[in-house]
Amino acid sequence: MNKKGFTLIELLVVISIIGTLAALSLVAFGPSQKQVRDTQRKSDLKQYQTALENFANEHDSMYPSKTSATIPSTLCLTLGITGECPDDPKADTYNYYYLSDGSGSANDAINYVLWSVLEGTGNYWVACSSGKSGNIEDVPSTTICPL
Repeated sequence: MNKKGFTLIELLVVISIIGTLAALSLVAFGPSQKQVRDTQRKSDLKQYQTALENFANEHDSMYPSKTSATIPSTLCLTLGITGECPDDPKADTYNYYYLSDGSGSANDAINYVLWSVLEGTGNYWVACSSGKSGNIEDVPSTTICPL
């Protein structure tokens, strides 16, 4: 009697090989996910920067005044962002921040700094009222552009 088919050992070997390949592909995929989230952060900060510039164009070149680091999503109504306000892709761990000069109670700021931590490097991505944006090592502590 000649039966054709796979033995249990052959099936287990194939399953273990597939499992190993799947685990290796997930490990290799992790760093690219961080890079994708960092790119999203840079894009979101650029969107906030554009909204802030539009706001200033309508308010005598003044920005919303926040004298302590604020999550910019709280400014979405003020900035006229309709729909969903951009949040960090890992909002449970990271946030975006906005800091400006001025009195703190009005739209009288002339400088601002936006920033977020980048997962891939641990550095900060900064966007300033001067139009500059880039990478820095320490969190901004003033509204003077650190770039």
